Parts: sequence; structure tokens; C-alpha cells
Amino acid sequence: MKFIYGTGNKEKVKQVQDFFKAKNIEAEIISLKDIDFNEEIEETGKTFEENSMIKAKAIKKYCNQKGINEIIITDDTGLCVDSLNGEPGVYSARYAGDHAPQEVALKKLLDNMAKVGDTKRTATFVCVLTAILPNGKEIVVRGETKGKIAEKPGTMGKLTYGPVFIPEGFQRVMNDLKNEELGVTHREKAFLKLLEELKNNE
Repeated sequence: MKFIYGTGNKEKVKQVQDFFKAKNIEAEIISLKDIDFNEEIEETGKTFEENSMIKAKAIKKYCNQKGINEIIITDDTGLCVDSLNGEPGVYSARYAGDHAPQEVALKKLLDNMAKVGDTKRTATFVCVLTAILPNGKEIVVRGETKGKIAEKPGTMGKLTYGPVFIPEGFQRVMNDLKNEELGVTHREKAFLKLLEELKNNE
């Protein structure tokens, strides 16, 4: 299987490549950089599904113009905190402003959590994947990881909110867990669903 993954983020591509390798799934992943896609896509959707579809359609339009005919897969991922009415949600990447450093985004989240108290810290990491097949068929799937927000950050890096998200069943934040401990994440759950759908459309 070969597909264009709608990101220029090397870390995201590597995460998916490592997951596929661990599952013995043979796939060639092409990033947006590989097809010289440099356009800014305005994410105007109010849901993860809407934003993922907006990105997929923009990349599909570009590929049609360039004569590229591969499966296109895009994702929209974010953290939804129950006591903050689902924030940061679809605005996770720009919660503290466009391209804000990880430390700034985490400080804003934890400051807002302080206002609601310590009793309701439940949250969900969400990943929605959209695939557009060469024949134009659209497939949308969703993966989730339940958990809660820590009172202070753990190891920085990786996912923006990984240093403060404690997955269900653990006492440590996501960034302090090894891959084999963490198991299948929200993105990986979504990819497993998507791969099953793609098999059914072969």
C-alpha cells in the first residue's frame, strides 16, 4: 500500500511508520514535502471530522492538478478536556496562539484547569483520519484515548499535550511511558480502523 500522509511533520510520519513496522504492515508513506505541497490550509471546521476533510480535499485538489493519483490520508488530532467544555479541542494546535511553544500551550491549559479545581480532570485525546481514494471515495474514522490531566508536566517533547496527559490505567503522563507500555494510541486506533476500511474497498 502506498499513500500520501497529509503532514510535513517528520515525527508524525515516523510514528506511523514505526507503528506499521511493529504490526508487520507493508506501506510506503509519502509526506507533503515529498510532493512539494507548501500551501497553507485554513482549518475552518468546528469538528475534527470537518477539519480533517478540509485538509484532505485541499490535498486532493493539488494532486489532481499535478497528476498524482495515490490514496490521501489526513488527520486532525486534539485534546478535549471535559471541565473546559471540550477545550482546546479543534484548536489544540493553536490554543495559545499560532506556533506557540509547547511550554506556553501547557501553561495556558494548566492555568485554565486551576480555575475549575482538581476534581474534574478527565480528558480525551482524539484523532480523526480522512482518506480519499483514487476513485474519489471518502472514508472517515475516529480513534480515542481516555485519560486525565496531570497537575504538572512530565517529559517535554513529542505530542504537545503528552507531558500532561495521563492515559487511563496509568499513573504517569503519556510522554513518560514507553511505546510497549502505552499500547495502541488514539492515532493508531484510527489507523487500524482505516486499514480495515481500505481492505474492504480493495
